[in-house]
Amino acid sequence: MDEREPIGDDTSVDMRENGAMHLVLFDIDGTLLDARGAGRRAMRRTLKDVFGTWGILDSYNMAGRTDRTTIRDVLTAVGFSAEEIEQRMPEVRRLFPQYLEEELRTRPPVPLAGAKEIVKRLQRRDDVVLGLLTGNLEEGAYLKLRYAGFDPEVFRINAFGSDALTRDELPHIALERAKRKLGLTFRRDEVVIVGDTPLDIQCSQVVGAKSVVVTTGPFSAEELRRYHPDVILPDLRDTLRVEAVILNGRTREVKKE
Repeated sequence: MDEREPIGDDTSVDMRENGAMHLVLFDIDGTLLDARGAGRRAMRRTLKDVFGTWGILDSYNMAGRTDRTTIRDVLTAVGFSAEEIEQRMPEVRRLFPQYLEEELRTRPPVPLAGAKEIVKRLQRRDDVVLGLLTGNLEEGAYLKLRYAGFDPEVFRINAFGSDALTRDELPHIALERAKRKLGLTFRRDEVVIVGDTPLDIQCSQVVGAKSVVVTTGPFSAEELRRYHPDVILPDLRDTLRVEAVILNGRTREVKKE
């Protein structure tokens, strides 16, 4: 695979003016912030209201999965059809933000070490476009960011769990939005996905993007290493170092000194 190869339609207009650009797509939970269970609690309340049950949600591993996948899995396990679940999704999306905001207001999310600093540093660069690649429903993503003290407006190109069923579809959606909104076609070596789960690594590999993972989520470096990310970081706190590994060549692991 040629890392210089554009991702997407070769006929799209590339409006870059100053050479190389980078599209840096951040996951939210476990990467930028710790929502302290707010999403699961709000999802439990929502599914109870809409479906009369939250299914197997209490034992379900949500890490890295889209909210749509979570909803489908926990409810099909107790007998609901995929069609019935999809029909009721508008009601889920109406109620979920209300319950999530109540949960976040009661127990605000915590920004993870270095997350605000690296976002601010990358935001100031002319050669970086910031975005989100998250399993959260769009409404939930923005609420979590705001309550953790992030400005959602700095993330210009985004793909959410409400956009697709699986995480592997989200990089393609983000890249199409970059072409449509900014006129930019990114090469494979210009796209970086920053996350904290094996599914973040897997979705980056689908499009040949660089994967940077942190161990601030539920997975250890040893567990993440099995999925062959390009970079493993303990956290985002060493801003200069993090910036370098995000934007420069593909290394294998950066260990805490």
